[in-house]
Amino acid sequence: MNVLALNVGSSSLKHTLFSMPREAILAESSGAQTTKEVFAHCQPLAVDAIGHRVVHGGPHFVAPIRVIESVLGELRNLSALDPVHNPAETAALEQGMRLLPNIPSVAVFDTAFHQSLPPVAACYALPHALSERLELRRYGFHGTSYKYVSQRLLTCLGRDAIGTKLIVCHLGNGASVCALRDGKSVDTSMGFTPLEGLIMGTRCGDIDAGLLLYLLRTQAMTPAQLDTLLNQQSGLKGLGGHGGDVRLLESAADDGDPQAELTLTAFAYRVRKYIGAYAAALGGVDALAFTGGIGEHSATMRTRICDGLAFLGIALDPKRNAAAPAAETLLSLDSSSTPIWKIPTDEQRQLAREVFTLLKENP
Repeated sequence: MNVLALNVGSSSLKHTLFSMPREAILAESSGAQTTKEVFAHCQPLAVDAIGHRVVHGGPHFVAPIRVIESVLGELRNLSALDPVHNPAETAALEQGMRLLPNIPSVAVFDTAFHQSLPPVAACYALPHALSERLELRRYGFHGTSYKYVSQRLLTCLGRDAIGTKLIVCHLGNGASVCALRDGKSVDTSMGFTPLEGLIMGTRCGDIDAGLLLYLLRTQAMTPAQLDTLLNQQSGLKGLGGHGGDVRLLESAADDGDPQAELTLTAFAYRVRKYIGAYAAALGGVDALAFTGGIGEHSATMRTRICDGLAFLGIALDPKRNAAAPAAETLLSLDSSSTPIWKIPTDEQRQLAREVFTLLKENP
């Protein structure tokens, strides 16, 4: 079965065509900017199924699902939960179904991986009746990445999932941390939307809700203006400038820019706080992993984050960290009681696995 894995982001489009179950790559991203161009790129090869990454599945989509017209209607309604990602993903689904109407399309939801969150981690301290009526809870995101990376981390450790306590940091333009017990998510830094948690490329992360009320009262801001401020103008971009690009911020900090230095320090500090919190929530930590664009490529940021975590047995090896190749790499000192790994994520491969499994069981 040839599965086309389509990963539509807020500003990016990645695709890989896999021959399953061998997971051999037949075609992959080559500069295609639209869904139509993706299908044109894959046209010489047979496509038997399409897997779409959908960021927010809401309360009802808790597993991969074959998409039909009625499902599309429900997915359109989810755009209110995540207006940054879901509209583009739904549009890609619709176009794919038009261009290849006889090929099954499957939606794979980032939020599904976090359905295992216990109520104590999922709830907000709002009136219970209101939360039940509007289904207000912490959903968590980056689930497709966390599923892939946590499985690879367990393989690197040579362990089964049962009995393990893992912390994975997915650090990119969107950034989050996940605590896993027995291979399942038990807490994660993103919440009802992908805005909660860490400082991100353009998103503010954790913020006092009273500050937002203050802005609404004193600046006469509309909800749309507030949305733009929090999702597009804040985070690394808003605090430090340089478009929120960590590479440019690191270069500016090296040149003595105090605001760039503060921004990088604040980003690392927030990640380090979550690692400490999740070590407490798990009652210890067996391994720490970094993934995502920043997590995989910035040795300096990994150093900033791990500094001060020796009390958890987390100790980077400076040489391993600086020389880390693109592949999965152990980064910790041999004396570190908590192994630290860099695990490159592969969301498209995980998408293809989910699609193949679903269609094999339900042809």
